[in-house]
Amino acid sequence: MSKHKKSWMQEHVSDLYVKRANDEGWRSRAAFKLLEVIEQDRLVRPGMVVVDLGAAPGGWSQVVSQRLSGDGLVLALDILEMEDLPRVNFIQGDFNEQSTIEALEVQLLNRQVDLVISDMAPNISGIKSIDQARWLNLAELALDFARQHLTNGGAFLVKCFEGEGAQDYRENMKSNFQRVIRRKPKASRDRSSEFFLVGLNKID
Repeated sequence: MSKHKKSWMQEHVSDLYVKRANDEGWRSRAAFKLLEVIEQDRLVRPGMVVVDLGAAPGGWSQVVSQRLSGDGLVLALDILEMEDLPRVNFIQGDFNEQSTIEALEVQLLNRQVDLVISDMAPNISGIKSIDQARWLNLAELALDFARQHLTNGGAFLVKCFEGEGAQDYRENMKSNFQRVIRRKPKASRDRSSEFFLVGLNKID
């Protein structure tokens, strides 16, 4: 095991949010990031239809499914496999491919999507310019999906990373939402360049 990998493992095992996730039954520490943001911006309400892009291992879908009630629906998409979760419909596939979108539309049963969430991040190469370009590509795909599938007044939450293209991406979001808010949850590691953008009240 490399020195970097060993250091990451030690940090992960001693991480407060990893311990809390294990104790409280969450699939990942990422659950606490979403919990904080949905409280701040009141993103989840009973009866909503929510699409989780890049959902595996299911931490965000798990949070949302527990916050919905009534006829709420969570649709989780990922190219990777994901273990079943109560009240979550999982579709394995690339959301950029037509076959996956068709499977999604079958599950929607003509209902409008109220919230799109994306915690996607690229596999890290260690080369900053390449990693930033890969993140930006994922974020742009998620935004395109939100533009096409969100109902008017809907909301969008996406993981971002500081660096080239981040400000332009935020400005791009502003053309589709009445408000765009930057969030850095407490569960985000201080040394991490990640942050989250929340788009509220989608407009045409």
